[in-house]
Amino acid sequence: MISVIVPVYNEKENIEALYKKLIKVLKKEDEIIFVDDGSTDGSYEVIKKIHERDGRVKCIKFARNFGKTAALMAGFEIAKGDAVVTIDGDLQNDPDDIPKLLEKLKEYDVVNGWRYDRKDPFFSKKLPSIISNKISRWLTGLKIHDFNCGLKAYKKECIKDLEIYGEMHRYIPAILSWKGYSVGEVKVKHHPRKFGKSKYGVARLIRGMFDLINFKFWAGYSTRPLHFFGGIGLIMFGVGFLIDLYLVLLKFLYGETLSNRPLLFLGMLLIIVGFQIFMTGFLAEIMIRNYYSTTNKKTYVIKEKLE
Repeated sequence: MISVIVPVYNEKENIEALYKKLIKVLKKEDEIIFVDDGSTDGSYEVIKKIHERDGRVKCIKFARNFGKTAALMAGFEIAKGDAVVTIDGDLQNDPDDIPKLLEKLKEYDVVNGWRYDRKDPFFSKKLPSIISNKISRWLTGLKIHDFNCGLKAYKKECIKDLEIYGEMHRYIPAILSWKGYSVGEVKVKHHPRKFGKSKYGVARLIRGMFDLINFKFWAGYSTRPLHFFGGIGLIMFGVGFLIDLYLVLLKFLYGETLSNRPLLFLGMLLIIVGFQIFMTGFLAEIMIRNYYSTTNKKTYVIKEKLE
């Protein structure tokens, strides 16, 4: 059974056409889950009519626009398929590519679409995406070409305990790769937008980059914050200590006056701030250990058991 999740926000003109394309590649036992992310153009009414004539179509309607990440999470929550496919509701992704993703899913736990011939304006969409993808590959270590492609496929067990927020939907493959799941990539078609307006711009790109930095920190130091804060704190403390040690030697060896030297205050500032940052890491370490011990949270994912 396949579950297809379609987040939509003001895509009234595209929904019916997308539905007709989806049912051509899906079986009778599969399901389509539309998540209406607070649309104001009548998108929900279109989905409701489709649902009335086809029981495979389900819909979640948000009270307001919460964003694509929340829409995907809501879809994941009710998806019943052994494989889950996500696709944008703007008709720029092609449902005909879904079988290719599912075939590749036999080899990997996650398959990411790659819009290798993207039909979007270069300066407003493609260039920022190129830059964003390069930074994402560098920070996450996951060598895929198109993090923000809406067409993706997952084995159900991968997303069972997934927790994402903000604009982190584009980094789901990276999050799952960090957990130990295998990630593959498939070239997919991309079409120009015919109806509606793009919901993505520079502001969302910037928010996405902040979420990427957050992911990088969480992936590397969520269970050992002292390694991050402690390292920074020790460096600052060490630099400040060496500066003040140098000044103390000048005082005792050459009798120089130190009270009028800004370098003395810089050294003292670095020692104090370095110590504070180190203690921040120490306190964060205590909080993390307490969190995992009291909530029984695991820091690992068991993919298979032999019992």
